[in-house]
Amino acid sequence: MRGARPEEFNFNTNPSTPNTGQPTPPYPAGVGGGGGRKKGVGVRSWLVLNSSGSADPKEEGKHAIMRRTGLPARDLRILDPLLSYPSTVLGRERAIVINLEHIKAIITAQEVLLLNSKDPSVSPFIEELKRRIVCHHQATNPQEEHSSEGEAGTPQSSGDQGSEAKKGAKQSLENQDGSKVLPFEFVALEACLEAASSSLEHEALRLELEAHPALDKLTSKISTLNLERVRQIKSRLVAITGRVQKVRDELEHLLDDDEDMAEMYLTEKLAQKLEDSSNSSMNESDTFEVDLPQGDEDDRLPTEFASEANRDESYLQAHDAHDLLMSAHGALSRNSRGTHTSSTRSAMTNKLDVEELEMLLEAYFVQIDGTLNKLSTLREYVDDTEDYINIMLDDKQNHLLQMGVMLTTATLVLSAFIAVAGVFGMNISIELFKDDKNGPGRFLWTVIGGSLGSIFLYVGAIGWCKYKRLLE
Repeated sequence: MRGARPEEFNFNTNPSTPNTGQPTPPYPAGVGGGGGRKKGVGVRSWLVLNSSGSADPKEEGKHAIMRRTGLPARDLRILDPLLSYPSTVLGRERAIVINLEHIKAIITAQEVLLLNSKDPSVSPFIEELKRRIVCHHQATNPQEEHSSEGEAGTPQSSGDQGSEAKKGAKQSLENQDGSKVLPFEFVALEACLEAASSSLEHEALRLELEAHPALDKLTSKISTLNLERVRQIKSRLVAITGRVQKVRDELEHLLDDDEDMAEMYLTEKLAQKLEDSSNSSMNESDTFEVDLPQGDEDDRLPTEFASEANRDESYLQAHDAHDLLMSAHGALSRNSRGTHTSSTRSAMTNKLDVEELEMLLEAYFVQIDGTLNKLSTLREYVDDTEDYINIMLDDKQNHLLQMGVMLTTATLVLSAFIAVAGVFGMNISIELFKDDKNGPGRFLWTVIGGSLGSIFLYVGAIGWCKYKRLLE
């Protein structure tokens, strides 16, 4: 061992400078320097739920999660809370990436990794997921015990075991009462879909309960406060509609693509890999079984030795080629970037039946589509209210315009009467102003006649406007 204990070294060469020659002590984590920053790069808190339902919080880095789940870095970037990614459901070779609303998780064939487990909105989902996983474990555990007892009581060959494993992988798990049990990844996926759809549905229902009273109040009284409330409700409606539409489009995309659904059968693919490995090991054992006769070794012909050597050489070449293929497959699996061109995917697409997953996705697609229809109905109600408000405002504006026309007409007629009064106010000599010929009675008749003429002109102008349909 090269590493030595620090107390065995003493680099102190000068008593006056005790720290000279000694290695610099490392900074503690999170206290100054670059050590703390380097330790915290890419490390996040994950909650790991295994197939038995037990939760284990862990601090894992990005590269550790990549090695654990076989996901590329770009898929992990979807779960980054600092980045704004839309709702996404991705099926990969060894895991399913879930980014639905507040749920950010990675589902494998044996465990679930939750990123934002400390979020209060995620706590009910975690409890529900634990309950489902425990129920799934209790439903499948008696079958495992029964299969283990059967294997111990009745020994079978490796070929029979491989065929039984293949047969069990092709069929759905069944409970003791004969009901089907979903695979582990589908149980977790169903919990994520139900939590996301329920959250969106509750948010839509709460928005609907707030929107109807506000809109009814706005129709009864148009004010700045009511308009501001309706504006906020409409903004929230547009935001939640976009989120629901994105989830719906994601589920619709999965339902339209059988290859993406086949990629999510993680338990099936894992069983297929185990079966392939068992078959390859069985073929290797059969190849190594070479029957050598007990006698007459010296009587063999040289051609027999030559054929035996050629067969050994061909086997070594085949074995080396098989090792090369396995190493290349491992490298491709490690360096996978989530592309849809892998040979495993094409093989599993041809073999798997996606009806089970399709029925699961269709159920939540219908639920999300119903939520979207509710939001669409609410949006239509908001639009109808806006149209009604605009009609009311236009009607009031028309009334104001009519009042303006009537006031303008009255001002015009009054101005004509004032003009007559101005004419009589001129400093001229006429008989009307002579007291000996005309008295106060003539003045009153002049005023009354001018007033009646002004009223007649006003009524005539209003009647003409109504005749031309300029006024109601």
